[in-house]
Amino acid sequence: MKIIVTRPRFEADAWVKQLRALHFDAIALPLIDIGEPPDNDDAMKAWQNLHQYRAVMFVSSNSVRYFYSLSMPLASELIAYNAIKNIANLSKKASKIRMWATGPGTRQALLEQGVPNDHIDAPALNAAQFDSETLWSIVKNQIKPGDKVLIVRGSSSNTKDADGAESQQMNGRPWLADQLAASGVQVEFVVSYQRSAPVFDAAESALMSQASADLSVWLLSSSEAVTNLKALSEPIVGLNWSHARAIATHPRIAQAAREAGFGVVYESRPLLSDVVASIESLS
Repeated sequence: MKIIVTRPRFEADAWVKQLRALHFDAIALPLIDIGEPPDNDDAMKAWQNLHQYRAVMFVSSNSVRYFYSLSMPLASELIAYNAIKNIANLSKKASKIRMWATGPGTRQALLEQGVPNDHIDAPALNAAQFDSETLWSIVKNQIKPGDKVLIVRGSSSNTKDADGAESQQMNGRPWLADQLAASGVQVEFVVSYQRSAPVFDAAESALMSQASADLSVWLLSSSEAVTNLKALSEPIVGLNWSHARAIATHPRIAQAAREAGFGVVYESRPLLSDVVASIESLS
């Protein structure tokens, strides 16, 4: 039984390594490509004014990695202007900012960037769901009217404008931003990375076709990934998902998989131990 890991390449390779260490036949088939956005100006400005925010909310581990990758160029720029004192002041003010994460992967990415554990707010490891609703129940008492919160997220290049050129689309639900706004908080958004649909080569297309019907288990961690998979499979004559099996890490992703035609869809929390338990239940 193959385990098809569909996360973006950086995460997929790590998951494949962990699953193979547990003796699963895991293979990476990323359904989302991740890269830098066309324009980093707004994110750079956010770094320069980071001390103005009460909290920064990161939608994913990729939003953390790409946002923090901008901190070194910023530091170099400030040093070039003999503003070492400004860097010290910025760090001192920024140390009071709360960093919000919706799940353990994003929390771990913040820790890897040197953010102290006691500065991070995220759902507990035993939480029923890792999402905005759970995060809000933890952080809603931190903020007051007039506060500013920065939301760092990605964009998608999978849409076209009126002239047929690629355009950025801000994905993700606005639920948390709506709660903040209703509480009198000023919400700002910046894009730190860009998502795009992958282009499969012949070998990847063959793997997709085979894994749609051979009782492989697809690990799905994004509704956008499901959308990309459906688009990639549509040109292949005779391919259908009625016999395919999937493990989805959130009810909304599970619903997307069912709507895409997956015959068997299990829901699991995104922790490795929970996903492994779900895989074993399908054996």
